[in-house]
Amino acid sequence: MGEVAYDLQKEAEHNVEIVVHVDESLDEGKRSDLVTALEESEGIYRVEFCPLRYHLMLVQYDRNRIASQDVLGKVTAQSIHAELIGPV
Repeated sequence: MGEVAYDLQKEAEHNVEIVVHVDESLDEGKRSDLVTALEESEGIYRVEFCPLRYHLMLVQYDRNRIASQDVLGKVTAQSIHAELIGPV
């Protein structure tokens, strides 16, 4: 108890969360590399893969700073085939 899942200060009304479907099977290292690459991107706050559903990734971002298609572009720039499913 007492652990914080995410920073509430980053929770603003212009932040949204989308689901990205990753087409290939990624091992743990590749998933970690992808999460790191996305979280280092301007406007993206949190990235995580769904437990036991490693083909689904949740991405929280600031819609005033980056668009959902740009988020997808950052995923595909990592040589990963993916598509947007939609908002959470």
